[in-house]
Amino acid sequence: MPIDPDTEKFIKIIALKNSVEHGGKAQSDVVIAKFVGLKPELRSQIKSLISEIKTIVQQINTLSLADQKSLLEELAPGKVAAKKQIAEHQQQLPPLEGAVQSKVVTRFPPEPNGYPHIGHAKAAIIDEEYARMYGGKLILRFDDTNPLNEKLEYYDAIAEGLKWLGVKPDIIKNTSDDIELLHNYGRKLIELGGAYVCTCSQDIIHDLRARGIACECRRDPATALDRVGKLFGGSYKQNEAIVRFKGDMADQNTAMRDPALFRIIESDHPKLANRVRVWPTYDFAAPIEDSIDGVTHALRTKEYELRNALYFAILDRLSLRKPYLIEFSRLEFEGIPVSKRKIKPLIENGTIRRWDDPRLPTLTALKRRGFVPEAIRKFVLSLGLTLAETKPPFESLEALNRKIIDPISLRLFFVKNPVEMYVRGGPEMEVVLKNHPTDANLGMRTVKVGDRFYISEDDAAGLKVGNEIRLIELYNVKVTSIDWKNDARLTITAETSGNEIRQSTPKIQWIAKNDIIDYKVMIPKELYMSEEEYNTHSLEISQGFAESFVSHLDPGALVQFVRFGFCRIDGNQVAIMTHR
Repeated sequence: MPIDPDTEKFIKIIALKNSVEHGGKAQSDVVIAKFVGLKPELRSQIKSLISEIKTIVQQINTLSLADQKSLLEELAPGKVAAKKQIAEHQQQLPPLEGAVQSKVVTRFPPEPNGYPHIGHAKAAIIDEEYARMYGGKLILRFDDTNPLNEKLEYYDAIAEGLKWLGVKPDIIKNTSDDIELLHNYGRKLIELGGAYVCTCSQDIIHDLRARGIACECRRDPATALDRVGKLFGGSYKQNEAIVRFKGDMADQNTAMRDPALFRIIESDHPKLANRVRVWPTYDFAAPIEDSIDGVTHALRTKEYELRNALYFAILDRLSLRKPYLIEFSRLEFEGIPVSKRKIKPLIENGTIRRWDDPRLPTLTALKRRGFVPEAIRKFVLSLGLTLAETKPPFESLEALNRKIIDPISLRLFFVKNPVEMYVRGGPEMEVVLKNHPTDANLGMRTVKVGDRFYISEDDAAGLKVGNEIRLIELYNVKVTSIDWKNDARLTITAETSGNEIRQSTPKIQWIAKNDIIDYKVMIPKELYMSEEEYNTHSLEISQGFAESFVSHLDPGALVQFVRFGFCRIDGNQVAIMTHR
């Protein structure tokens, strides 16, 4: 059944206004929620309208922000001026050394060996911000030179994570695309005397590097050219030979003590299958790729700082162009590690089932939890470009997210561990509740109430006979009795005591007994108690009742359960707490 023109126009106005308020991208769940709130008479048709609403949102999101504003002004004159302003301090990134307008090229080079996390977000956002600041280009380059760890699933996850963040690369490529070129540069480096093939065992290599002593393979250059043909020709097996840089074995910087540049890995690659056996290390591939890709400014985390000398030494010996190298600190939070060394085992042993588990710092987990990309970008930029190894409080990200989602989150009721309350004389009536205290565009909902309610056990625990409380948006009641039934359930009897709003009267949320659905909220806690101690209580489940209106919301909708916290609807009568 086709949608009627008036309803279509109404949906377009809601979607356009939401899009203009959020930088050109409307959110389907918010548009649907607003539509339901503003057109309660069409609530019974919402299931059939959802696909139409989503199609309209998709069409609007293909328009430029300027075209969206023009169309909104045409359909609803004066609405453009209603764009919300969220002001907060945002530290600007410092200028880049040697940057030339329109010539800057940055790159984001993640390895597809897991799902992207908040640390990747920092790197990608900074890379993109600099490219845009100078009117340049951003390259997304998958650093896929270790087939033991890489999967097609992870390429897709990284691409999806960047799309969600709003990071738009100008060029997308894989390091593996250039494998023959990298092999040629490896051979050339050996021919120039800048590297050699080593057949020593890993134990001998480790011992000699620690003592600063060169091995026999380095001391006998006559075998170098013979060995390079065997290595790249397939004569050696895995762990029988590697290519090492000819550095300085006495260098105080151990990264320069003949590190590995190529190794043999006998495993299928997600892109090249079994066509390649000799793979470059990141130490070799990164400088070569940066140079040939035209990268002008290579930004990477501080952990690579000691390897900068190797980066430039490789380019010098091959007479290749050198980019600027810039370091910045990693981003992680206390109790929420980003290291795959700590996250992957939890996934592999089944402790955590999925990469979008809300306790994780992965982008898909933060999205599922209810964080929005704008908050992550603002948070990253607020930190600036610094080498200081600090772990910012997670509350800082929460505060930015709260400012953004507060204006668009419906206010609904959820009672944890519900306790029944009988209000003697409570009238049967319909009460109209605002979906948001300040934004009328989010609409209203009507709830039928009688004399039976549920309140939270936490609120009930503090009550005594004679106490007066206010049921939010309803009326005041006075407690007349508190009883335990035979089945050990607590019940409270009260009577109405007027409608006067007094500052001193405690205000609590409630659920009408005839308007409830069973509901639970997942509450993520810190994943680790210390550096190595996993927190077995890192996920709390709050059971209770929610008002039935929640069942009309699609997964992904953002709500604030009054006096409980901001949550994202996860589906199947479950929500995930985003933060207080």
